[in-house]
Amino acid sequence: MAPIVSLARAAGPTRAGFEQGAITEAVHRALDLAGYSPQSPPQTVAIKPNLRFYWDHSTGETTDPRVVGAVIDYVRGRWNPEARISVVETDASSMRTRYAYPILGYDRLAAEKDVELVNLSEGEMLETQTRVNGRTVSLPLPHSLLNADLFVSCPKLKVGPFAGGNALHITCTLKNLYGCIGKRRKVVYHPRVNEVIVAVNKHLRPHVHVVDGIVALGSRPVRLGLIIAGTDAVAVDSVAARVMGYNPGAVKQITLAEREGVGTRRGLVITGEDVRALAREFPKRSQLMFKLTWNLQLKMLRAYAGLTGDAVPPALD
Repeated sequence: MAPIVSLARAAGPTRAGFEQGAITEAVHRALDLAGYSPQSPPQTVAIKPNLRFYWDHSTGETTDPRVVGAVIDYVRGRWNPEARISVVETDASSMRTRYAYPILGYDRLAAEKDVELVNLSEGEMLETQTRVNGRTVSLPLPHSLLNADLFVSCPKLKVGPFAGGNALHITCTLKNLYGCIGKRRKVVYHPRVNEVIVAVNKHLRPHVHVVDGIVALGSRPVRLGLIIAGTDAVAVDSVAARVMGYNPGAVKQITLAEREGVGTRRGLVITGEDVRALAREFPKRSQLMFKLTWNLQLKMLRAYAGLTGDAVPPALD
């Protein structure tokens, strides 16, 4: 069956930004157009936002809690009003989830929507192994995400660093699952980041993806007011790349994920907003500058590993 990816825009913005009602309407419209429906009412639901350091959602770095709130309302309104819903995240090299939740407004969201905030780093991990690009990748992944009745990925629409050559690194739904790895110092995976991203996506398969492009991040933050939704991670990221003005074929994580069977771009059907019009609004980032900063980051990572004793896991060599 051909993958469907939907795009919906929120009305506005006002001077203060996009209103909650407009965001909720866009999220619900995108989910309706994406056509996903669970086979049975989900009892347990996990929603994974992208919490990047402690940056407010207005910077374009982290998922707007209002988008997650709209997803919660949709799940309860359409599929199961009694669903037990959790918002989930793991600790990272420079972020602790227990601090990120209150700083970024998720404590308030949890109280308003009666949902649980979960630090996956404190839960049971399953040691996994999978082959990507002919090599074995070993990763600790949260056991709870493998058993959720409904797993929703809520990533950001933003550009990441260029990973060498002509390959572009975007941060969207494939990359969002990188944040599920149960190792705090995830920087050790950066030299093989695309293979690791694909490895995670071969194990963890969200049922639906809802991309937050309310404030998107290119060369600068932009109030795009966009929600992208779909069930196929490769297809969703392919559309996200086009919105950002890039060829999906130049994004290694997309092409590798498709080759490894995570998803497909074949027969892709796009519904809702015009991708070309959105691409004209997105502030594209310079490929040259990101090649330079990515190479600098790798040099700093190697220096850091030498000082701390951390190293790239042997399974990635």
